[in-house]
Amino acid sequence: MKDVIKIMHNNRCSKSRCALDFLEKKKIDIEIVEYLKTPLTEKEIRSLLKMLGLKAPDIVRKGEDLFKQKFKNKKLTEAEWIKILAKNPVLIERPIIIKGNKAIVGRPPELVLDFI
Repeated sequence: MKDVIKIMHNNRCSKSRCALDFLEKKKIDIEIVEYLKTPLTEKEIRSLLKMLGLKAPDIVRKGEDLFKQKFKNKKLTEAEWIKILAKNPVLIERPIIIKGNKAIVGRPPELVLDFI
């Protein structure tokens, strides 16, 4: 049985829409996770980070106004960042593609093709 590919998706993001389009054109079973509507828990974020092989600050969208206004230049621990990401999912980089127990940040979207 093939793995279902999950995409942490924000429909308002052109890169996320492009990555989803790549997956749909490949006729792959996709589970779309609209993480802004259904935010991830701290436990889910820790699991996602493990799959990505990254630390929480690595998936923070540093161009977001919220980041610039509240978190830029702050020295925060990994646990603090995970709490912030759980409470402010808009700060999570997108799209994130999950296959089995591995994940990537799909930026640029062409990375998705190599990953799947």
